[in-house]
Amino acid sequence: MSNPYEVEHNIKERPKARTRRPSMSSFFNQLSQVETDSPGQVHHNPHAIPTPVDMAAVNRLLQDQYLTLLQSADNPQNSELLNHLIEELQQAIDSPPEKVAGVPQSYLDSLDRVPKKALKKTDTCPICGDAFLDDPYPLVVELPCHKTHRFDLDCVGPWLRLNGTCPLDRKDLAKKKEVVKTKDDEDDEEDYESMYA
Repeated sequence: MSNPYEVEHNIKERPKARTRRPSMSSFFNQLSQVETDSPGQVHHNPHAIPTPVDMAAVNRLLQDQYLTLLQSADNPQNSELLNHLIEELQQAIDSPPEKVAGVPQSYLDSLDRVPKKALKKTDTCPICGDAFLDDPYPLVVELPCHKTHRFDLDCVGPWLRLNGTCPLDRKDLAKKKEVVKTKDDEDDEEDYESMYA
């Protein structure tokens, strides 16, 4: 309901602002503490593994983000996915893995970005449930497991860094696909090499 000042000055109600995701700085800081094989990390003992307490803590931080998103979830499919991800993180908290099974940051940097023109108004992130086009500058990535598996990078990035699997179909994205060379590829390489021989 408007007060007299708002009526007199023709002040309209502002549309609802987009919900802000929780800060993940603590998560990424904790993740950097438990990653033992990330490039650029200096470890005093190369054979050391993260402690179970540290692994549980990094899983708990991601679980907290998903619990925050679950509180504002209004889509049943979105709520179901978040509940499933939260349960998996709880299992990892109860019996922590010995090392981080996720993908490196370079993998996230190389994911295919979906151009804004290719997005529909009804396309939403499966994790946060927000429409991609609600953001004036959406950063949407498409996972290599399926062309319809599109996520906000802010939502899927922490999951991939920690687990390395697609949140929807659980395909392991950390495994590199082997490129099968055909006879034509070998011939092209020979032609290229003979040019400089």
